[in-house]
Amino acid sequence: MTSSWFSHLVRPELAGVEAYVPHAGSFDVRLDANESPDLLSTEAHARVAEALAAPMLNRYPDATARELREAVAARAGVSADEVIAGCGSDEVIAILLAALDKPRPKAPRPRIVTTTPTFVMYRLSARVRGIEVIEVPLDATWDLDVSGMKRAIEFGQPNIVFIATPNNPTGGCMSEDRLRSVIESAPDALIVLDEAYVDFSTTNVSHLRREYPNVVTLGTISKIGFAALRVGWMIGSADLVHELHKIRQPYNIPLPSQRAATLVLRELKGEVDTLVTHVVTERERMTRELEQIGFGVAPSQTNFLWVETKRPATEVFDGLAASGILVRSFAKSGGRLARRIRVTVGTTAENDRFLDSVARFV
Repeated sequence: MTSSWFSHLVRPELAGVEAYVPHAGSFDVRLDANESPDLLSTEAHARVAEALAAPMLNRYPDATARELREAVAARAGVSADEVIAGCGSDEVIAILLAALDKPRPKAPRPRIVTTTPTFVMYRLSARVRGIEVIEVPLDATWDLDVSGMKRAIEFGQPNIVFIATPNNPTGGCMSEDRLRSVIESAPDALIVLDEAYVDFSTTNVSHLRREYPNVVTLGTISKIGFAALRVGWMIGSADLVHELHKIRQPYNIPLPSQRAATLVLRELKGEVDTLVTHVVTERERMTRELEQIGFGVAPSQTNFLWVETKRPATEVFDGLAASGILVRSFAKSGGRLARRIRVTVGTTAENDRFLDSVARFV
């Protein structure tokens, strides 16, 4: 951190944190951010555009996002009082961390436990708030290391345990028996199961929320073609949601996003199903073709592929970038991630171009 007049006021944890900044630059094909392709019909585009043209721009949006929460609740088979919505699931994660930050009796400061590799915002959002982060590596198959998680929970006495399933960037779901073992080892912590990619998965873990009172789930419409709306949510007990609303900023979701997201959840299921079918079909085709030319691909239940390269991932990343194709490289993480790239499933034409280009880097 550079010396500035305000340095003595800045939280010291920020010195070791870098801002999350997506890769800049102009690329013909962007397969780096897990954004699903735009496959909306002309009619659906028009309906979303109409919802985005919100009336009364001089008025604040509904502070409780009631209609949006009701739409989420109807989709999940719960009450609207069990739903809190945010500006993406990122905001919901931040709300949880702000609300549940009381140090446990045997812990000098609040802690969270999560896996690695996983969604970066669990770690980043916790660290900038002075919350200690304990990360447990996934096993060789990118599944939960139950003994490692149990040791971390016993030692760390965390306030929150974050587990993404399906997981980003590895693409697979965590085994349910392992999830149950971890949940049962932490009855006094909140277990957050992040289902951001569940629309592309053959399984889900929503039933665990009903079985264990300390389990909540996260969801979003960002991965099913509506990332620009920035709408996410948490489903949990009504009493927890009641407390979280005290932390949530008023009017946190703009009216256009509330209206459009409500439309998507209530009336555009057919459009979303078409998108999911495309992604799953292309995901399987890309997996087959990548494996045929010599790449390793982890089984995916998401809208992206976790690809093992024979050459250093930086070489593959740079070569694709030079061809106008952007993917995500994990080379900087080192170790077993040094030869891994993450590739979003795009349109058929985008996927064909990627496959043609990446064949040069077997």
